[in-house]
Amino acid sequence: MREIAEPIREYFLYGETKSIKFRLKQLKALKKALLAYDNEIIQALYDDLNKSSFEAVMTETGIVQEEINYYIKNLKKLTKAKKIKVPLTLMPGKSRLYSEPYGVVLIISPWNYLVQLTLSPLIAAIAAGNCAVVKLSEFSENTSRILAKLINETFDSNYIKAVRGDAVTGAALLLEKYDYIFFTGNQNVGKIVMKSASANLTPVTLELGGKSPCIIDYTADIKDTAKKIVWAKALNAGQTCVAPDYILCHSRVKKELISALIAECSLVYGAHTSEHEDFPKIISKKHFERAVKLLDGSKTVFGGVVDVPALKIDFTILDNVTYNDKVMQEEIFAPILPIIEYTNIDDVIKDLKYKDKPLALYLFTRDKNMEEKVISNVSFGGGAINDALIHITNSNAPFGGVGASGMGAYHGKYSFETFSHQKHVYKKYSFFDNKLRFFPKKDKEKIIRFWFYK
Repeated sequence: MREIAEPIREYFLYGETKSIKFRLKQLKALKKALLAYDNEIIQALYDDLNKSSFEAVMTETGIVQEEINYYIKNLKKLTKAKKIKVPLTLMPGKSRLYSEPYGVVLIISPWNYLVQLTLSPLIAAIAAGNCAVVKLSEFSENTSRILAKLINETFDSNYIKAVRGDAVTGAALLLEKYDYIFFTGNQNVGKIVMKSASANLTPVTLELGGKSPCIIDYTADIKDTAKKIVWAKALNAGQTCVAPDYILCHSRVKKELISALIAECSLVYGAHTSEHEDFPKIISKKHFERAVKLLDGSKTVFGGVVDVPALKIDFTILDNVTYNDKVMQEEIFAPILPIIEYTNIDDVIKDLKYKDKPLALYLFTRDKNMEEKVISNVSFGGGAINDALIHITNSNAPFGGVGASGMGAYHGKYSFETFSHQKHVYKKYSFFDNKLRFFPKKDKEKIIRFWFYK
């Protein structure tokens, strides 16, 4: 790992990556390579997760292409020094903010959206002028192999290097010194990454996850709500960090909601979702066995069927669930949807306040007062009203967690800011100088007090 990291640091210190022309050239090269490898990437996603080409384009390659296009179009504007206000005490003078690259960044990507969650941060790192080491997940084996080939063929190995390997490889990478670490994955590994980063005082972005609740008010449009939830939960077979993890449903509409969920799921996938050709599978036997243990036949009202050889689990609805049930003790990351009934939203808010802050929260309601109450009283990374998951596709908004669900944010210009240090430079004009700050003090303290304490 040291043989990989040290030449990359030397390459960065040479200074070529700071050139706007160089950055644009690399972004265009990556765009060209992605188009050349498009069919292979889509096939690899199918082999790893049974993702259809439609889902692969919608959630992986399409988002990456959009991100590249954004930076090619806006890079000059993003890199331009920005004027900022100067207080009267610093006049005459001016201040500017310069965006400078951190240096060598380590990007550790997850298996569930390997293309999107590897290349989106890499694109931003390139745009910001950094060099990078990219650690690809070992679980999405086919996609990892294609991405490693694509990255290592497109870029000079002393500039950007993709590395494959297991947790031992990841641990070895973390022993090296980086200028920034960007990690997407679970909380347990996130803690290891943060601990390693602290040894070198390396700043980090942690994109984690958690149990993202979906609150259904009795005023909600139940048919539309069911359609949105089934789509968001079935996507990638629930292996999405911002998928609705569980439902908090008002008692007045719970039966109607369950019926609507079953009807929508049956309409889209049939009675057994696991038999549908476009329904994704669980990534590995290890992850499949963990998810199966969360099923509870006594509370299953729909689904519950598993296909062991295919590593598929039916879209499953569990009713009469409580916070004490096993399925509520960890992030589900599978197409299993528990429903907890409530009668008073204040009780829901109180419970959520004492739990780990989720990466996402979804609220379905027609009551604007309900919107305001939930948004102002519950802390979460981001979310949506009367929709689910789709909020993360807005490249004009930051995406990130809070508390146990992560730290830092990215997407669009926020990704550029994540991989850039904002360097403030103040320039003083010498034709006038305020003598108040200089010794001897005499009676200057009175004047300074009058100025600052007014």
